[in-house]
Amino acid sequence: MMNKISFKLEIFEGPLDLLLHLVSKHKLDINDIEITVLLEQYLLYLDQCAEHDLELAGEFLEMAARLIYIKTLSLLPAPEEAEEEKKELSGALIEYALCKKTAEALAKIFCGNEIFVRKQAKIKTEAVYKRKHDPSILVAAFNNISLKKLPVAETGPDDRFKVIVKHKMYSVTTKVIYILKQLYRTGTADMEGLYDNITDRSERVATFLAVLELTKSGRIYISDDNTTISFIGKRKERKSS
Repeated sequence: MMNKISFKLEIFEGPLDLLLHLVSKHKLDINDIEITVLLEQYLLYLDQCAEHDLELAGEFLEMAARLIYIKTLSLLPAPEEAEEEKKELSGALIEYALCKKTAEALAKIFCGNEIFVRKQAKIKTEAVYKRKHDPSILVAAFNNISLKKLPVAETGPDDRFKVIVKHKMYSVTTKVIYILKQLYRTGTADMEGLYDNITDRSERVATFLAVLELTKSGRIYISDDNTTISFIGKRKERKSS
C-alpha cells in the first residue's frame, strides 16, 4: 500500500508576495520576467491550493487573469503593449521587494512598547543679573508693582442708586383700602378694572396681593369665572334670592 503523499503549501500575504517568491525561486530576471514560466508556476500554486480545499482570495485570481492577459498580448503581432504591461508588473514587484526588505530591517530594531525619554538637559544659569537699566525705569517698575489701577466710574456712587431711591413703592395696605372703598361705593368691582391705568410693576403686584389678602380674610369673594369681586354679604343675598 502506497503511503499518501502530503506536502505543506507556503502561505503568502498577497499575489505580489507569491510572484516575488516565484521569481526568486526560479531565478528569473525581475527586470525582464519570462511571463510564460511565471504564469505556469503561478497557476500551479493555485491548482495546489484548490486540491487542498483552500479558499482563494479574489486578488490572487485577478493576478492570474492579468498574467494570462500579458501572455496573450505577447503572442500578438505587435507585442509593444505586452512589454508595457511587463514593465508595470516588474516595477510593482521591485517596489514590493524594497518595502519587504525595509519591513524586515525595521522588525530587527523594533523594541516593543518601550518608551525612551531624553534625560533632562541642564541649563546653565547665573545668579547675578548683569543687564543695565536707567534708574528712572526701575523706579517706575517698582511703583507699578504696588499700585492697583481701578477703572474710573462714569457716574458717582450716588447716581448708581438714584433710580432705586426715586422708584415709588406701593404698599399692600394702601391697595386694600382702595379696593374696599370701591366695593362700598359700587358693591362689586371688575377684576380687570382694578388694574386700569396701572403701568408700574410695583403697583400691580401690590393690587394683586391686596385681592389675595381680602379673599383670605373672608371679606370678599371672587366670582367663579374670576371676573368680579364683591363682599361676602352680597354673595349670601344673591344665593337667598
